[in-house]
Amino acid sequence: MPGTIIVGLDGSTESLAAAEWAAREAALRNAVVELVQVWEPVPEPMAQAPLLGAETQQHWTARVPREAANGLRLRHPGVEITAAQRSGAPATNLLEAAREAELLVLGSRALSGITGFLIGSVGQAVAARAEVPVILVRAGEQAADEHVADPAGIPSAATAFRPVVLGLDTRSPDETVIGFAFEEARRRQAPLTVLQGWYLPSSYAYSLAAGYDPSEDIARAQAAVLAEALRPWREKYPDVEVTEVSRLGSPADQLVDASRDASLVVVGRRIRRSPVGVHIGAVTHAVMHHATAPVAVVAHS
Repeated sequence: MPGTIIVGLDGSTESLAAAEWAAREAALRNAVVELVQVWEPVPEPMAQAPLLGAETQQHWTARVPREAANGLRLRHPGVEITAAQRSGAPATNLLEAAREAELLVLGSRALSGITGFLIGSVGQAVAARAEVPVILVRAGEQAADEHVADPAGIPSAATAFRPVVLGLDTRSPDETVIGFAFEEARRRQAPLTVLQGWYLPSSYAYSLAAGYDPSEDIARAQAAVLAEALRPWREKYPDVEVTEVSRLGSPADQLVDASRDASLVVVGRRIRRSPVGVHIGAVTHAVMHHATAPVAVVAHS
């Protein structure tokens, strides 16, 4: 039985871009796409207005997933597309819809300058609580953006995929996150870049004062740890071309820089059972808001 990719749809340009991404991913996975539009009933006083009654609002909002589904079927004839409408709190409904899904795909809106991308309260809550991978897709994202340019330098969806980029914390490498990244690279027949950023220890200044600069030794040790973490995965996926990048500096900044030439950026999020607050690590939070490629947030225990 094929798996399902859930898309949170509200008719915005970012959610429509998310739906297009989901259809392309479904073709790679032989999966079904389900567009989910969550209808929030209007307050009772507003519902009494003759042109804004609850039934009228639900009728018009039902057009969003139906029309989007029809368009996707035309553009992606080999992918099964379904549409559903739910009523209530958007985050709760999307999490419920995605409980048995392979992926949950959401859109994010670009902001000006260095501000990055606006995930929104719903997307933030869903990314922090979902136990399936959540993919965040930017408004205007197109298939050609995820592929290398053709020989003439023209964007094309017919060329090879750009690399998949994985941000890996070698202090606690998680198999779920690593496996997801390798699988996405395999599906795309794309290279995989695994990146770790690290900082010099607090003892570094004392070593310099003693006349010894340990930075090269630290760099070699960090690279060796990364290589060892990936060794079994290289053996499991011999057809995936892997590039290991271990650099001094902010992991978030390095991942955001790498996203400019990536088809997908994969980061992890630790599952926390506390019912209070939003729990997203600092690196993942920064990548969600500033990476220019689609971002996969993979929950792990």
